Amino acid sequence: MKSAKLTNINKVEIFHVPTPEIKVDTDVLIKVTRVGICGSDVHYFSSGMIGSQKVKYPFTVGHEGAGIVEEVGKSVTRVKKGDRIAIEPAMPCFNCDQCLSERFNTCRKLKFLGCPGQAEGCLSEYIIMPESSCFPIPNFMNFDEAAISEPLAIGLYAVKQTLPLKSSKIGILGAGPIGLSVLLSSLFHEGKIFYITDKINSRLDIAMAHGATWAGNSDILNTTEEILKSEPLGLDIVFECCGEQDAMDQAIELLKPGGKLILIGIPATTERVSFKIDLLRRKEITIQNIRRQNECCQEAIDMINSGKINVNFMATHYFSLDQIQEAMELVENYKDGVIKAMINME
Repeated sequence: MKSAKLTNINKVEIFHVPTPEIKVDTDVLIKVTRVGICGSDVHYFSSGMIGSQKVKYPFTVGHEGAGIVEEVGKSVTRVKKGDRIAIEPAMPCFNCDQCLSERFNTCRKLKFLGCPGQAEGCLSEYIIMPESSCFPIPNFMNFDEAAISEPLAIGLYAVKQTLPLKSSKIGILGAGPIGLSVLLSSLFHEGKIFYITDKINSRLDIAMAHGATWAGNSDILNTTEEILKSEPLGLDIVFECCGEQDAMDQAIELLKPGGKLILIGIPATTERVSFKIDLLRRKEITIQNIRRQNECCQEAIDMINSGKINVNFMATHYFSLDQIQEAMELVENYKDGVIKAMINME
């Protein structure tokens, strides 16, 4: 089978490797049909690392996946051959103190698709996953939606840390797939007032078209000043979705006393970030970090099924697996209005 592997900084190549075989009774062999390229995939592509997680070449990334069940282990009951599924990339142990506390996203022995030192990713024609990571989708759901349910679940998990939204005034800093997933999840949970910033006008236009109240380019405007003109008392919640120090500084300025900062964005290589402690302390700001998501996969699929939100607009570009180098470069350089580049493997 074909498998795309990082072989150096800014280099990904197609390898021909054996198709994996089921060796554990609870495992599932999946024919991969769609993979979304995530910002973290691009961090590994462009810098070979995210924090302490460093790529050992060659290595396959990719974790936003969907596919068709090809074969199941003897003990599998959750899915059967031929089922169309969304793939949950996290594989917790279910036995450590974190798992027993239902904190599966901080499992002590967590394995995650496309994470160096843990598990090869899903940019391959076939992969093996435990049945706990396989979520059947209805016949009317397309594979784009199934793959995008993964970043949507992250946005949903972040939003659930702030519920109920009630009349909250919300800032979303970064209008990429995660920021847009936060927007859609907030709208689903009856949020109404959203201020969104980004440095790409086309993304701001998309945010406005899908529920934002106001959107501004932080390279052109003093977006903090502009937002505070409309909300002089400040915002209740700010979701930081780009992993940039400037955005974190902006968030503290924007929040009202007692406000909540939700950190979702992943800095590519920076090991430390900082805050103005005087302002942070005087405002008594709460900071909540987000580690991917926890138990939100099915809920994200159900949100899409409900018809109350539409995620299809995020899939803006399509490539074959053989075009993976081009796809990575497109996303790395934010070219051509890309939101989500999809690898179509059907």
